[in-house]
Amino acid sequence: MLNEEIILTPQGMEKIEKELDYLKTTKRKEIASRIKAAISFGDIAENSEYEDAKNEQAFVEGRIATLEKWLRNATLLKKENNANGMVCLGDTVKLADHGSGEEFVYTIVGTAEADPTENKISNESPVGRAILGQKVGSIITVEVPAGSIDIEIKEIS
Repeated sequence: MLNEEIILTPQGMEKIEKELDYLKTTKRKEIASRIKAAISFGDIAENSEYEDAKNEQAFVEGRIATLEKWLRNATLLKKENNANGMVCLGDTVKLADHGSGEEFVYTIVGTAEADPTENKISNESPVGRAILGQKVGSIITVEVPAGSIDIEIKEIS
């Protein structure tokens, strides 16, 4: 896990670089100002402002270390023309739940970039793992926390 490969799309790498820059330039300064102000209140042993600022500082420094590690170990995903018609990392896939008929559109990304709120699912998630290498028209049974679902691949782009 020390040098675990992190797969990123160009957009994902840019997003991580922007967050890292913000944390290093803006957020660190904000926290330093909070700590300085809290120290000016006097005894830091019973100072909740100081304690909160130090906790936030620890969180931010941990996040910076994580992002830097991701960038060091990043492999940039180069999207190529999908000639074989199979689901690959970086593809956007339209799926249909055979039980409910509901349709979903997901982009398959690396773990570091996964964000279900943006319909980006990890290649290591149950659905991501199940559909990789499958073709349009394939019906796959996927084990999810709620049980088993049958999904059909409707479209790959």
